[in-house]
Amino acid sequence: MLYSVFMLALRSIRRNLLRSFLTILGIVIGVSAVITMVTLGNGATQSVKAQISGLGTNLLMVRPGQRLGHGGGGGGAGVPQFKEGDAEAIAAQIGGVAAVAPEARASVTVVANGRNWATSVIGSTNAWFDTGNWKLASGRIFEPDEQRAGAAVCIIGETVRREIFGGTAGQTGLGELLRVRKFSCTVIGILAAKGQGGMGDQDDMVVVPLRTLQRRVTGSLRVATLLVSMRDGSDSTRLKASLTQLLRERRKLAENDDDNFNIFDTQQLAETLSSTTQVLTALLGAVAAVSLLVGGIGIMNIMLVSVTERTREIGLRLAIGALENEVLLQFLIEAVVLSAMGGVIGIMIATAASWGLSSLMEVPYAFDPYINLLSLVFAAGIGVLFGYFPARRAARMDPIEALRHE
Repeated sequence: MLYSVFMLALRSIRRNLLRSFLTILGIVIGVSAVITMVTLGNGATQSVKAQISGLGTNLLMVRPGQRLGHGGGGGGAGVPQFKEGDAEAIAAQIGGVAAVAPEARASVTVVANGRNWATSVIGSTNAWFDTGNWKLASGRIFEPDEQRAGAAVCIIGETVRREIFGGTAGQTGLGELLRVRKFSCTVIGILAAKGQGGMGDQDDMVVVPLRTLQRRVTGSLRVATLLVSMRDGSDSTRLKASLTQLLRERRKLAENDDDNFNIFDTQQLAETLSSTTQVLTALLGAVAAVSLLVGGIGIMNIMLVSVTERTREIGLRLAIGALENEVLLQFLIEAVVLSAMGGVIGIMIATAASWGLSSLMEVPYAFDPYINLLSLVFAAGIGVLFGYFPARRAARMDPIEALRHE
């Protein structure tokens, strides 16, 4: 009986293909909108996590600056900078630390090969490559003697290599002389490309030993940032407390003095940004789901029209012995089939739209089978919910009155 009712419902849908398509249009739009919004939102979340992780694994960034509140103002003016010895003390005295790197920066114009390029020069130690998850595409890192002596050697990012030396990635630039302000350094390595990040082009930089930068570029021993990479499984709260205590001691702060430095946990930043994008994704998905309700109302409206048009057919079926449940099931199946068809078409449109928009927005395409299945089930549920009333109305018709209907 169920098969016969199902085939009867399909024949009824085929008799009015255009009306059936227009009926499911709201469901198609709703399902495709929900899936597209959620897929793009998930891709944006993955992109945020990837950009934050590109800064380093379990990374703490310590910078000088008065903490906000208590008249501090949040600025860094007049606040003492760090020194290389601070990084050495952290590595020696705090457990759970994988690597510590002092970092100083300056904006420069580099010249070589008849070209010039405005970029950033970073002075640090070899630990800098570990804290930032940097790999070499070719060449080598600094020798201990080069770091101690402040040798004129440098490692360049892919953007600088491309703009200054050109050619195929990782194949040119090694061994060449690169002029940085008033001195020339030998290119000993090329960093593997990371691409765009949250703070711009991550590959647009030149890395030199810390003492090289201090002596030949800035003329100062000041260190702007301490990069602290934690070991996997380390308690970040405990480690930050130990780090705060050590730096307060080294900076000779009294018990009642505010910290004149700030510790930024990139993991917490990633979680905060990810939770924000997830909330926005859920909000956009909920807004898009409203169109599903609109589509359900459209299905109920068309099914009511269909019941009115087929009153004599319903009366004839009831008169020759059809049960109320069979009539109710026929119209209910019609509504569910229409909704399910709309769901399937919506999934196909959403898949194509999500893939295209992900490429256009340069975010990962994050296919989620759960949201696709949920959308299809929800669409079928819309058919049951909004198709029941017209089906119930058809099943409860008086056969005699239905046969008299004109």
